[in-house]
Amino acid sequence: MTDALLWLSFGGPESPADVRPFLENVTRGRGVPPERLDEVEQHYQHFGGVSPINRLNREAMAAVRAELAREGVELPVYFGNRNWHPMAEDTVATMAADGVRSALVFPTSAYGGYSACRQYDEDIARARAAAGPSAPDLVKLRHFFDHPLFVAAFADAVRAAAATVPADYRLVFTAHSVPDAADVAGGPPSEGGRRYSRQVAEAARLVAAAVGVPEYDVVWQSRSGPPRIPWLAPDIADHLDSLHADGVRAVVVCPVGFVSDHLEVVWDLDTEAAAKAAELGMAFARAGTPGADPRFAELVVDLVREHLTGAEPRKLSDFPVGGCTLNGAPCAVSCCEPPRRSGT
Repeated sequence: MTDALLWLSFGGPESPADVRPFLENVTRGRGVPPERLDEVEQHYQHFGGVSPINRLNREAMAAVRAELAREGVELPVYFGNRNWHPMAEDTVATMAADGVRSALVFPTSAYGGYSACRQYDEDIARARAAAGPSAPDLVKLRHFFDHPLFVAAFADAVRAAAATVPADYRLVFTAHSVPDAADVAGGPPSEGGRRYSRQVAEAARLVAAAVGVPEYDVVWQSRSGPPRIPWLAPDIADHLDSLHADGVRAVVVCPVGFVSDHLEVVWDLDTEAAAKAAELGMAFARAGTPGADPRFAELVVDLVREHLTGAEPRKLSDFPVGGCTLNGAPCAVSCCEPPRRSGT
């Protein structure tokens, strides 16, 4: 029997005083130099020290609660984060105190890979350990990058953005970059590794096909590692330079790697990439993310229904159904493994 749904996300600061301790939580143990934290801190302070992610999560959770009620499914929805309050450890302890014995977990990432998938398994295991023997069983829901509602929401967002620029625009998909070595380790050898980047490419293909755009690009953004360590490339800013050199006059950027308009979207795309395009004289439009679309709540309830009723997964690709775990145990020993860190 399932007693609840845990909404598990990355977290973000909600006041100027939160920013530095939040960033220290995010980067703990990674050897990130203080000057890099200084730089990123200014991105948050540009928006008053507030990331939109917690607000957007609460709004999406409210939509999910309404959808669950409409479907006649009685599940309380709890909210926990990896890096900022409400912390997952505190939330799972509250769930245990409330008598929750078994819950589903919706992670706010559509993809596989270490940061997008397995790190949520680690969050679950850590939170259960902190809650002790009374911790509920936690079943993490699957990847949903190829769910038809996810694809349809992005496709409509691309169409809306494209209506604001010249018709000969170039469609460019972006997702958060990761170290190349982490991407290589991000899937079992039987699937060729690179689970994250291959899933991003597949999501981009599905959205482009839905829009009817035969040619498009997949690029990356928001890298934060030292220059000597290879990350997935090209970066969106470098790609805009290349498009300009090729005579492209307009670009529509679709952040297919993101569920909502959090800081990496509103700073790296709406601020930096938009300014770069303006500097180059290119028309620029950014497609919206699906988190605020009513279909997103339907998607989450669809994933819940798979567990409650055994419904067949709705998906548009032939990628294996992945990401489903119990109590933070990885779904395969070699799947979404953490990168081997070296000194910076």
